[in-house]
Amino acid sequence: MTAIDLSSPVAVVGTGTMGQGIAQVALAAGHPVRLHDAVPGRAREAAEAIGARLDRLVAKGRLGADERDAARARLTPVEHLTGLADCALVVEAVLERLDVKQELFRELEGIVSADCLLATNTSSLSVTAIGGALASPGRFLGLHFFNPAPLLPLVEVVSGFATDVTSATRAYETARAWGKTPVACADTPGFIVNRIARPFYAEAFAVLEAQGADPATIDAVLRECGGFRMGAFELTDLIGQDVNESVTHSVWNSFFQDVRFTPSLAQRRLVESGRLGRKSGQGWFDHTEGAERPEPHTAEKEKAPAHVTVEGGLGPAAGLLPLIREAGIAVHEEEEDQGTRLVLPSGGQLVLVDGQTAVEFRDVVYFDLALDYRAATRIALSASQETSSRTLAEAIGLFQALGKDVSVIGDVPGMIVARTVARIVDLAHDAVAKGVATEEDIDTAMRLGVNYPLGPFEWSRRLGRGWAYGVLDDLHLRDPSGRYAPSLALYRHAYATDKREGTTS
Repeated sequence: MTAIDLSSPVAVVGTGTMGQGIAQVALAAGHPVRLHDAVPGRAREAAEAIGARLDRLVAKGRLGADERDAARARLTPVEHLTGLADCALVVEAVLERLDVKQELFRELEGIVSADCLLATNTSSLSVTAIGGALASPGRFLGLHFFNPAPLLPLVEVVSGFATDVTSATRAYETARAWGKTPVACADTPGFIVNRIARPFYAEAFAVLEAQGADPATIDAVLRECGGFRMGAFELTDLIGQDVNESVTHSVWNSFFQDVRFTPSLAQRRLVESGRLGRKSGQGWFDHTEGAERPEPHTAEKEKAPAHVTVEGGLGPAAGLLPLIREAGIAVHEEEEDQGTRLVLPSGGQLVLVDGQTAVEFRDVVYFDLALDYRAATRIALSASQETSSRTLAEAIGLFQALGKDVSVIGDVPGMIVARTVARIVDLAHDAVAKGVATEEDIDTAMRLGVNYPLGPFEWSRRLGRGWAYGVLDDLHLRDPSGRYAPSLALYRHAYATDKREGTTS
């Protein structure tokens, strides 16, 4: 099944920011484009706005004047749905209400031809439920673009329960012909990105609620240690706290209030207070003109230890060892059957985060997971009140000697990056096991849709077969609510036999 021919008109119904963006994408690909909006005159205003954006592209040298003129000639605002009768594809971007969308598509079904594809850009409603109002739902599917549609490459091509394979394939190929990167997924709450991304926000908020660290510090650790482009607090301020919370509630309710997707009370209070982020001037941070952004907690300078002893290797943190040697700190290695830790001169231990807490052990400091320990510019440490001040000082001094800023956070299990990554990996494995999407499409979606430094399966392979399961199993023992219970899919992955070696991990 091939893409829709460029000579065939494409329609966009709903001319807000997203509708205009989708129309611009189809226009740039070479289609005649029809714009319709239920509000009289709105479609014409949208056409003028798109034309103005094309003018700006010409001014920046990104589009030729002749190309702009040709595109403008292909763009037609229409006042009545009947003007869409000859379209090969109609994409809806109207109000996120099921009844409104169902009524629109019922009306369209009586206007367009039998082979016209009908698509919704919904991000929160069930594609199956919207299509359920149609007499012929086989040609109905989701085309979920990301905002701004002309710039962001990802499109989730969502098959509802009744969507024909040929319709989904044609839509997929059309998105690819438009220069987008399509991923195929089943109709599940949140689709791929909004389902698997929930822990990125939820775990940051959970650390805050547990008094583990402040928003500025949590964000800094996610960026500078975890490799994420933005922290959870600054990102939700950008998205809008009300918008982000609404998506979280939608996914939570659609999964019958599954505890893994439970919304944050702290975020609820923020929304109730009207602190919605950048658009209101206040969110987690103050965005008013001239306001100073709070700095992350950074430890004072400490003396580096003269030597450390490695017991049992460092697993995913093995990259620290050459850095320690390069810093002129002697490294002694001892074989141990278990454990991933460094013994400091004080006798205290520096342990890679594992989902346990420092208070459970004598004189332990935990350090967080990093995407790349060499590239990381900040490391988080956690200690309990029982940890000796000398051990903590030596741990701080060690990482400072490696050129890292150090943030000491509360004794929260899983710390910040580790618990976030473990939960993302778990939800990704669960999604594949339930037929939502392939591993490749999930990795693509998370890299392109929310700019993750690695896809969940790329991260899983780098960390080792049992890493995420081990962290979540430890977390589940300390919080038996079910929030951190590893999925059956992750359990199977952790204990699957490596046929190349004939062993289990």
